[in-house]
Amino acid sequence: MIEGTRDSQQPLDQADFVSRQAEELRERYREIADAEQARALDAEISALTEAEVKFAASQWGMIRRRFLRNRAAIVGGVVVLLFYLGAILGDFIAPYALETRFVEQAYLPPQRVHFIDGGSIRPFVYKVESGRDPRTLKKVHVTTDEKVYLNFFTRGDRYDFFGLFETDIHLFGSSTGDVVSILGTDMQGRDMFSRIMLGSQISLFIGLFGVVLSLVFGTILGIVSGYYGGIVDEISQRTIEVVRAFPSIPLWMALSAAVPAGWSQTKTYLAVTVILSLVGWTWLARQLRGQVLALRQSDYVMAARLAGASDARIIFKHLIPATLGQIIVVATLSLPSMILAETALSFLGLGLRPPITSWGVLIQQAQNLESLALYPWVFTPAIFIVVVILAFSFLGDGLRDAADPYTI
Repeated sequence: MIEGTRDSQQPLDQADFVSRQAEELRERYREIADAEQARALDAEISALTEAEVKFAASQWGMIRRRFLRNRAAIVGGVVVLLFYLGAILGDFIAPYALETRFVEQAYLPPQRVHFIDGGSIRPFVYKVESGRDPRTLKKVHVTTDEKVYLNFFTRGDRYDFFGLFETDIHLFGSSTGDVVSILGTDMQGRDMFSRIMLGSQISLFIGLFGVVLSLVFGTILGIVSGYYGGIVDEISQRTIEVVRAFPSIPLWMALSAAVPAGWSQTKTYLAVTVILSLVGWTWLARQLRGQVLALRQSDYVMAARLAGASDARIIFKHLIPATLGQIIVVATLSLPSMILAETALSFLGLGLRPPITSWGVLIQQAQNLESLALYPWVFTPAIFIVVVILAFSFLGDGLRDAADPYTI
């Protein structure tokens, strides 16, 4: 009886052993199949074309990738950053203050900077002696053979560094006190390079502050108008039409003429910024209204409404991020318009006025055609305006193309 039981258990143990082996083999085959499937998937992903990868990437990833391929936009962005960096550090970069005058060197031509001196790198300019022609009494400047070496981080006029502290350290200058003017001087003997650098602080940041205010007005009114519609849309659109019905330059002239002549520099600066903002918000509002009219019927906005989301949450959580690319593009393209508007107002004498210095004020002071023909370097601020406008245009075009990466 016992022997029979042992014989019956032995086949059962063998069957269990076989079943366990089969299960282990199946698990092993399953692992091999999963690994093979993963390798095949990796091979398919690596074999994707550039167009297929573009649709697999995130929106911001596609925008960044397409923007980095636009060399003109990158160059424009670098130039814009350099201009704003120069404006922020203008007091440090400029060798002289705005009120510094060299009366004997009035209308001094630009001095050429030489970098090689006797086989070594040591920047210098040749000293200039100024006087008057004894027969014509015309101002003359004679370049001598004496060298004036440029030193970096030299001491000069004192200035306030962003209200944090006062210092007299400048990027470059002459330790001997001789005049160094790489872009020449104006009719009062003031260094043009210093005035351009310090004037950029006003021109560039008026455009920046004006665009910020325009973005606030245009974003709020455009999105609210497109989202709510009805009477809100009618009022905002009629307001936009009234503002856009006026010619820009006469409207700027009328508003800026209302600024009292006795206002301080700070009040005048603020007034011009607000004036430019009141005119510049309509374009953005119109574009955002059209986008929001299409987005408010989209699936995710309808799902947010059905989920009980408030209007404020839908606007700030969904609509503003969806239109952020357009807002950035419009802001970049609006900055040149703001700079040109300030320049035009100041040139016409209706914007900023001396002693405030901006690029528009500098061009207004150089509008004498006789002086321009004899001393063309006083019109140098116009070159800086052209360069920064072109840089903004290249940057804005690149952002506009990158903001819609699905287009060709």
